[in-house]
Amino acid sequence: MDRIKNIFYKIRSKIAFYPSLISFGGLTLAFFMIYLEKIDISGYLMEVAPGLVINNTDTAKTLLSTLIGGLISLTVFSFSMVMILLNQASSNFSPRVLPGIISDQKHQVVLGLYISTILYNIFILVSIEPTDNSYQTPGFSVLIGIALTVLCLASFIYFIHHISQAIQVGTILTDIHEKTKSEIEYVLKEEKEKSSNFEDTENWEKNVINKTGYFYGVLKENLLKICVEHDIKIAINLFKGQFILDGTIGLLSEKQLSEKQEKEIMNALLFSQEELMGENYIYGFRQISEIGIKAMSPGINDPGTALNTIDYLTSLFILLMKKTECEYLNDAEGTNWARIKNVKFSEVLYNVMASYRLYCKHDITVMRKLMYMLRTLEANVVNSNHMADIRIEMEQLQIDAKSNVENNRDLDKLNSEFISWS
Repeated sequence: MDRIKNIFYKIRSKIAFYPSLISFGGLTLAFFMIYLEKIDISGYLMEVAPGLVINNTDTAKTLLSTLIGGLISLTVFSFSMVMILLNQASSNFSPRVLPGIISDQKHQVVLGLYISTILYNIFILVSIEPTDNSYQTPGFSVLIGIALTVLCLASFIYFIHHISQAIQVGTILTDIHEKTKSEIEYVLKEEKEKSSNFEDTENWEKNVINKTGYFYGVLKENLLKICVEHDIKIAINLFKGQFILDGTIGLLSEKQLSEKQEKEIMNALLFSQEELMGENYIYGFRQISEIGIKAMSPGINDPGTALNTIDYLTSLFILLMKKTECEYLNDAEGTNWARIKNVKFSEVLYNVMASYRLYCKHDITVMRKLMYMLRTLEANVVNSNHMADIRIEMEQLQIDAKSNVENNRDLDKLNSEFISWS
């Protein structure tokens, strides 16, 4: 079941997923209406409610042809808008925000509605047969086609509104922040329900990873079943997003693995040839920091966005400090069978700060904001090791500021309280 969920998640993130499903629904509706026309539903409605039926064949053909042509133009324009949105997001923010925009269900549903209505109208148009019997004209089906077209026009208005909101940096940052926050909170909730007791792995057997690609998780149910079935405890020293080369020692086992057991465990590890956003909360830190750094480039020169990204990062770092450095898989009795390595808080903080220090060291406002973030984290620290990591970053920030900011008054302001003037 875990593997099926993983496959479904990968398919669902594709831009063609919902359009394909909705288009199939349009085809199904078209064939259903053709069937109803064969049992003379239009003839019945002509007697009961003649105002709902178009009983002129030429009028029906003209209407359907016009609707099809108009909807094709609308679809092309909407697809062009999506491509412009993706190009602009990649240029102004970061290429890594594209998967989130592509997988936006609202865009996919609107495009799917266009295509399904086009297919519906085409098949209804094809079903019109030349005859002198006015009731042979699928009048009621044409009315349904008109109603679907009106729905498409309403969807187009919503599409324009939504896409104009989606391209705004505030919306993108909020979406990334909320998604990353929910992922960290989910992990924290799981940690509270599990024990962190695990054997010392110093003398465990080392096993080689025989795959190459980006590691993006495990099939938890499958891996737990393998461990319990073979009475093997394992430790995975890989973290999500890490690129693994064939031959890397990344798996420790309590005892020697047979060839079959090793193959089963390897099949439970997920690898990809490209970086996948998935449920890896670390990508949230990476995306937000890249947007902030890109905003400080000479071509964009938007320090206000950089300041906003630091606010979101502060919120996420406070949550990240509450996390442990490992994730555990346990059975119904609470016994931990597998341990999975997580990226350390110190590593995430260093990567974010190193990038900001390099590209923002000339801007005292951003540097003050970074110092304010570090002091906020210091006030919310939950682990003494985290305190040491934060103070190291404070020292490095001061060193870079003294080397790149020439105004002594600005340097004096570095450690003062930051007051937002936005």
